[in-house]
Amino acid sequence: MGKNKLKKFAELETLPFVLQYPRERIISEGFPFKGEWKSKLFPLGGPLVLELGCGKGEYTVALAKNNPDSNFVGVDIKGARLWSGAKEVEKSGLGNAFFLRTEIENISQFFEPGEIDEIWITFPDPQMQKVRKRLTSTGFIKRYRQILKPDGIIHLKTDSPFLYEYTNRVIAENNFEVIRNTDDLYGSGMADPVDSIKTYYETQWLARGKKIKMISFKPGPASKGDLQEPQADDIPKDDYRAYPRHNFK
Repeated sequence: MGKNKLKKFAELETLPFVLQYPRERIISEGFPFKGEWKSKLFPLGGPLVLELGCGKGEYTVALAKNNPDSNFVGVDIKGARLWSGAKEVEKSGLGNAFFLRTEIENISQFFEPGEIDEIWITFPDPQMQKVRKRLTSTGFIKRYRQILKPDGIIHLKTDSPFLYEYTNRVIAENNFEVIRNTDDLYGSGMADPVDSIKTYYETQWLARGKKIKMISFKPGPASKGDLQEPQADDIPKDDYRAYPRHNFK
């Protein structure tokens, strides 16, 4: 591990709005603020919104700046990426933004049922070969249902035609309520100021002429029953993997 990364990790430890709970720590210690985010960490109240796979945290920070009456938690396991957003929160003095360094697979360990109002998933790896790692798979949506309010909303922004089609099939297979759906966010005229926040990855894809897709939907409460994973083997794979996400610094 490079010295720069080690420096960033050390600095994250000093920031009170960054909580680091990788799998080993959450197993050994548990999480002290589960069910108490609003009373202990966001005492002014307001809706609680997650950004999953937040990367450098641009969306989390922008959401917090644009919505001072709501609270936002950016979640990612990559500490060196989180550092960028954390430094912006420190610089801006935002009181309604936190970062949580952990694996998304363990997200239900950090929130009580019904504690979350909305979830944003912004430009995740489409994981075309691994359903279990796909952030809009039924496996993950089961986890989201555990912490969302019964009428909670999931927002997906993606450049990936594959992930967009797959998510549409998940929605159709399970009769989720769709709030809005477009395969060309900026060309459709549907983008509002929140939707128009652009992450680092998004600017890269837009520069390459890729259309941005967006779906907002309500998965309903966990009490609605089991979810059905759709058939997806026939979905065409994305044709631009020559621009891998891990090359973006």
